[in-house]
Amino acid sequence: MIFLHGAGERGNDNKSQLVHGSFLFKSKDFRKNHPAIVVFPQCPEKSSWANVKRNYEMSAGQKFDFFKKISENRQLIMVEKLLDLIQKKYDIDETRRYVGGLSMGGMGTFELVARNPDYFAAAFPICGGGNPHWSNLLKRTPFWIFHGEDDGVVSVDFSRKMYEALSKEKASVRLTIYPKVNHNSWDNSFAEPDLMHWLFSNKR
Repeated sequence: MIFLHGAGERGNDNKSQLVHGSFLFKSKDFRKNHPAIVVFPQCPEKSSWANVKRNYEMSAGQKFDFFKKISENRQLIMVEKLLDLIQKKYDIDETRRYVGGLSMGGMGTFELVARNPDYFAAAFPICGGGNPHWSNLLKRTPFWIFHGEDDGVVSVDFSRKMYEALSKEKASVRLTIYPKVNHNSWDNSFAEPDLMHWLFSNKR
């Protein structure tokens, strides 16, 4: 299980990336029911998990333009190399590899799966987004997408468009939108009682 943090947790302290979500995987209940190797890599400052152009000058909030073509992404290349190393070092079940992330990490989740369409058994991006043109690459991986309806940082429309594109591909995809919730929809997502059961019930 690999989890990609948001932009606010970037750095090199190897701690900040654990701020959101790590508690889920440290609980006795999780360790008992879903024994797994869980990895929280950390993205350096001024870098990103996602190839996306940001426009901070828009009065209505940030605008994100996701690249149509899957381009080179140094940070995700490093994540892929890390996954290869873990696969070689530990006895990993190749049919049960999972990924999730929030905000910038939610965007990175879509992109990482698109880069590796036959690798992950399931994915859960939170308040992220991607390019709907990737749907053909994403359709073989089950997705549960989360977003806050009132997100003022990353518009809920990005998740809606990814859901619609995947639905057209007849992919296994779920979308949960939280009414009156802003950008921190990860709090709601992490509280979903069925999230871990759904995630680990998937096999490739």
